[in-house]
Amino acid sequence: MASSHIILPKEEEEEAAAAAVAEVGLGAAVEADHDHRPYQEQGPGKAALPFSATCVRISRDSYPNLRALRNASTMTLHDDDAAFVKLEEGDYGYVLDDVPHLTDYLPDLPTFPNPLQDHPAYSTVKQYFVNADDTVPEKVVVQKNSPRGVHFRRAGPRQRVYFESEEAKACIVTCGGLCPGLNTVIRELVCGLSHMYNVSNVFGIQNGYKGFYSSNYLPMTPKSVNDIHKRGGTVLGTSRGGHDTKKIVDNIQDRGINQVFIIGGDGTQKGAYEIYKEIRRRGLQVAVAGIPKTIDNDIAVIDKSFGFDTAVEEAQRAINAAHVEASSAENGIGLVKLMGRYSGFIAMYATLASRDVDCCLIPESPFYLEGEGGLFEYIDRRLKENNHTVIVVAEGAGQDLIAQSIPAADQQDASGNKLLLDVGLWLTHKIKDYCKSKKMEMTIKYIDPTYMIRAIPSNASDNVYCTLLAHSAIHGAMAGYSFTVGMVNGRHAYIPFHRVTSTRNKVRITDRMWARLLSSTNQPSFLSQKDIDAAREADKAANRMKSREDAKKQSTPVLANEGTDGVEAQLAAPILPQQPATDGPVPQPARPDVNNATAPDAGDQEEARTTGTDVAGGTLTQAEVKPTPGTNVSWPTTPPDTPERDVAPAPRTEHAQATEMELDVDTARPEGCTTPPPVQDSEGSDTQSADCRGSPMHGMQAGASVKRD
Repeated sequence: MASSHIILPKEEEEEAAAAAVAEVGLGAAVEADHDHRPYQEQGPGKAALPFSATCVRISRDSYPNLRALRNASTMTLHDDDAAFVKLEEGDYGYVLDDVPHLTDYLPDLPTFPNPLQDHPAYSTVKQYFVNADDTVPEKVVVQKNSPRGVHFRRAGPRQRVYFESEEAKACIVTCGGLCPGLNTVIRELVCGLSHMYNVSNVFGIQNGYKGFYSSNYLPMTPKSVNDIHKRGGTVLGTSRGGHDTKKIVDNIQDRGINQVFIIGGDGTQKGAYEIYKEIRRRGLQVAVAGIPKTIDNDIAVIDKSFGFDTAVEEAQRAINAAHVEASSAENGIGLVKLMGRYSGFIAMYATLASRDVDCCLIPESPFYLEGEGGLFEYIDRRLKENNHTVIVVAEGAGQDLIAQSIPAADQQDASGNKLLLDVGLWLTHKIKDYCKSKKMEMTIKYIDPTYMIRAIPSNASDNVYCTLLAHSAIHGAMAGYSFTVGMVNGRHAYIPFHRVTSTRNKVRITDRMWARLLSSTNQPSFLSQKDIDAAREADKAANRMKSREDAKKQSTPVLANEGTDGVEAQLAAPILPQQPATDGPVPQPARPDVNNATAPDAGDQEEARTTGTDVAGGTLTQAEVKPTPGTNVSWPTTPPDTPERDVAPAPRTEHAQATEMELDVDTARPEGCTTPPPVQDSEGSDTQSADCRGSPMHGMQAGASVKRD
């Protein structure tokens, strides 16, 4: 597969690489110095080209549309990040969102054989080195004509490493809040470096980022960390804040550290990214490996963060206790507050696992207390039916409602997180006041197990996951990469820092997983029609953006010498007028109701966009009307020969694809343009993700029941 490495470098980088590229040709598939295929000695007279010489250098002046190249990534890049982005393009819309490597700025580094090739534990492994071309797809649900999409570099050991065992000097730091599994990750990093790569110089940084410059480094050996995985918390200590990039890198440089392992959440990973940038500016041979840690499971891109399974399992004990208390009293109410500042994953999964919960409240789903379809009315009904009720609420839920009754100044902790008001106590008092006004006898028990859950050791599942994360981080650092490691679609991968720090993973209330929860608890969605429409519009916008990006990745020429004359000619071409609208009323897409909780999927939304349709309630022309799959709406104005949705569209020429991409980036799409880009994720994904991998919308009215899969 012919490919070309794409880097957006800083303008002050050396120009020698451009001359080397000119010698071999921009389209040549040149093997990079850090591609870890089976090692072969270079023939006489054939010097190996460094990786920086095989990269296509694109400046803001030489490339006519830098915005189109930036859009090849699935998120909006800041100008500071553009200099560190590496995109490699392949056939059929393949894009590798690669991670930085030492040879990007130190092209003449020597390599060494991987010690694992002589390791007795790996002698029976059929293929213990990862192939240089192995990548992990960001999205696994595709259609027949879909582009291959964005991929990440697969994690694992490489045949050549960039650090000798005797010269390697590693340090480990934990930052932010506590989480089950921290000690397991620390243990496996120390033991893995020692047992797999014979690294004896491993140090622990105490009390977070400030420990780099305010305390002594703690020497760590496999013997000293042997039993720490059985304890909760972190043996190194942790703290919030204290990040001073210059002081941290000064100490890394003075102490001769060349591998930095940073364990923490999204704020900690942002700090790791800044440390890498400063290391690269100074030209230091230091690899930075981030291991994402958050009990809330709100790290973008990855499937889940370590400690999440343990948190959900431990939350069951609190829910069970609340259920026992509630069911043992007349009109008993059990209220449990779980973690989830911005994302309600713990509350959602604990509710689904428990089956004793009557209502789950999370930050992503707004709710209201009084009035028809409100929380109080639902509690009243459940008490009359079952004589008790159990409520689970995430700590970030209902903050807007609390602010209306309890004025509070916006305050932040040392990590920059907004300090939340206690929704559990507030809701307890509100329920008491409501029952008192109704002269209803009731007993309410409020349980807050937040810090109990954070402080326990990880369970068996998380222990295995922590081991794999630690080993993957070690392999990547020894191979010279700087990255955040995580599991993507069941495979461990190296992810660029900017991908996991740009956004958060949140529960999508229009996804099937939330619909399953509503079906399990039989609670209303607490959504007004305005909320449903807003969620629907947000879903459409996300799917439109995803489809546009996929189209660009499939058809955008990324080499700097590609012209745009053909596109300009197409822009100057006349546009066909739109067909006149019909006289009679046109039926609108059906709203979800009690018996039919369906909505247009990503493909239908994209089709409506390209034909100028306002799905939220606008009018359609006669030629544009198409039935929505899964609805009972009849369409008398549709011609009988209208093709079904699963019929593949007519193939487009490469010139037409490039034209469509340029129209999308630089100008608004004309109303008469009806060529749809490739459709993505029409069926949806069960897993929640921050990049809004397409899934069907489930807008729900209050009290609506949802059909199970």
